[in-house]
Order: sequence, then structure tokens, then C-alpha cells
Amino acid sequence: MKTNTKRTTIYLDSDLHQALRIKAAETEHSMSELVGEAIKLSLAEDSSDLAAFEQRKAEPSLAFGDVLKQLKKNGKI
Repeated sequence: MKTNTKRTTIYLDSDLHQALRIKAAETEHSMSELVGEAIKLSLAEDSSDLAAFEQRKAEPSLAFGDVLKQLKKNGKI
């Protein structure tokens, strides 16, 4: 185990726990490794989303109703 790891308690639905336990056994990874990897992927997705928001912050905001009106006007809907 890594020296900088922290112990925590999580609560899972029993079906999710069983699925995680089976996947851990089949992949020869610990449940902790699988949970940690899932958290990393989720945080990476959040980071990517935030970067996209930052890149697009200067774009004008469009009201959904206005977009629908324009689509209707153009015969798209």
C-alpha cells in the first residue's frame, strides 16, 4: 500500500458491492484500486468540463427559447 494513502469508509448498495467485489476478483485488482480509479476518472471528467467552460466563457449566452425560435424559423423543427 502507498505511504500517502488515507483510509475512508464508503457505503454501497449491496448489489453494487457484490459487482465491485466480483470485478476486483476477475481483474486481480483490489476493490480500493477500482474505487480509486473510478474517482480519478470522475475528477478528470470534471476537470475537462471546467476547462471547456473556461475556454467558452467569452461566447454569448443563448436563451433556449430563442434557439428554438431560430430552428423553427429555419425549418429545422
